[in-house]
Amino acid sequence: MFLKSLPAWFELQSHYAEIHHEHMCDWFTAQADASPTRAERYTIGGAGLTLDFSKNRITDATLALLLQLARETGVEARRDAMFAGAIVNPTERRAALHGLLRGSVGNSAGVDLSQEIAKVAHERAKMAAFADAVRSGKRTGYSGKPIRHIVNIGIGGSDLGPKMVAHALHHFADPQLKLHYVSNVDGTDLQRVLEQIDAETTLVIVVSKTFTTQETMTNARSLRAWLASQGCPEDQLHHHFVGVSANPDEVVRFGIPRDAIFEMWDWVGGRYSLWSAVGLSVMIAVGPAHFERLLAGAHQMDQHFIETPLERNLPVIMALLGIWYRNFFGAQSLLVAPYSEALHFLSSYLQQLDMESNGKSTRLDGMPVDGETAPVIWGEPGTNGQHAFFQMVHQGPTLVPVDFIAVLKPEHALPGHHAKLLANCFAQSEALMLGRPIEAARKVAGADRPDLAPHLVFPGNRPSNTLLLEALTPESLGALIALYEHKVLVQAAIWNINPFDQWGVELGKILGKVVETDLLAANAAAVSPHDSSTSHLIELARAALKA
Repeated sequence: MFLKSLPAWFELQSHYAEIHHEHMCDWFTAQADASPTRAERYTIGGAGLTLDFSKNRITDATLALLLQLARETGVEARRDAMFAGAIVNPTERRAALHGLLRGSVGNSAGVDLSQEIAKVAHERAKMAAFADAVRSGKRTGYSGKPIRHIVNIGIGGSDLGPKMVAHALHHFADPQLKLHYVSNVDGTDLQRVLEQIDAETTLVIVVSKTFTTQETMTNARSLRAWLASQGCPEDQLHHHFVGVSANPDEVVRFGIPRDAIFEMWDWVGGRYSLWSAVGLSVMIAVGPAHFERLLAGAHQMDQHFIETPLERNLPVIMALLGIWYRNFFGAQSLLVAPYSEALHFLSSYLQQLDMESNGKSTRLDGMPVDGETAPVIWGEPGTNGQHAFFQMVHQGPTLVPVDFIAVLKPEHALPGHHAKLLANCFAQSEALMLGRPIEAARKVAGADRPDLAPHLVFPGNRPSNTLLLEALTPESLGALIALYEHKVLVQAAIWNINPFDQWGVELGKILGKVVETDLLAANAAAVSPHDSSTSHLIELARAALKA
């Protein structure tokens, strides 16, 4: 299937040529007295979330053609195959069963998942028992003191997902427990955590599918050595470690007993793994009941994605809007702006979810893609972003679509804050859409400053979505995460790529081991040949390390 040969693609190209110069303001004005209004027609909901996508450069015709494209590219078939447990990751010959972790994948014709379902139930019960033991004080450190610090050591999906969720659900967490996340092999990351924890009351969760990941195992070994240096006897270190892995033998070799190993499986990709034992730190923090609510929210979004017609389907609509801007307007990035400090790490999490999944240039059939794929995902919480990069979003020459995310009910009781936060969020999307023409800019500048007027012009017509959560609960957070997961799948189906592998991270890892060996070589003669730049960098680093 060549994307650009499809009928819908040709029609979208012609349609883009017809409307891309039009201004959204004119559509709102023309339909001001319509019933339903543009906002009402372009607002949909599901799994407790509400999406207003009326501030987009689309008409009913645009939407119809995008939906036609979704059907011509087999979006529904790809969706159904994933939830049926079929092999949807052909390069690794695996299913993608993260939906099974939240009860959304079951047995279907030709695919027997009964063993996987039983394993998930067993592991979930084991997680809950362990979390309760830590939270109650039954699980202690070597000296008998209750656990007060949880250190999660992982990288990529073993860090970004749990860290994001734990921060988001902080208002549901046990205040006696302090969570710390270490991912970077830069020792500064671990050192800052060591300065905050106490050896007698620290539990370390080492998360690695292979238990050979360089960054993770370096940090784990350093933390084990630190615990011993702080007085923990060697034969008591097991009180302070548990492992999450698909390679239990390697975990045992590290020194963690088998009964302290939580299993993960090859059919769960790292960036989809927070629903598994990778989320153990979250379950300990908020408790098993709230973790189940997180899963339930994701399940609700799964059901919405499976059952809702494409025209009212949240992940489908968001994915199609992304296709519209990426492939027709040439937008190279997507700004995710959560107006919630609790969602501080959401943009970082979505960077991996989207760009590691869809940052591909090879189709499923091995041929090059015939168009652009994943945009650059970036962002920070509002209102901070307004005082940093929103200048570029409003007045820069680059088109940057925005996903605004707002929570209607705050997690705090401080008066006067939340209305200001929401006002900023809604005003930013309005300003991006409206802009400020030169006539209005002249009035603002005043008669005595005509030179200032051009600098006060805003082009407007900048597109955005606004996603609303009634409150930030485990359910709404689970639904939000699953929404973006499914958006990624829909776009992958349209681009005809595999969103479940990540071969692009392998070459750097392989070369990194060679360079590390060269940095630590006893003499320069033992250093491997490289290009002149890399060789020079190695030479400079070797000199610095010896100094």
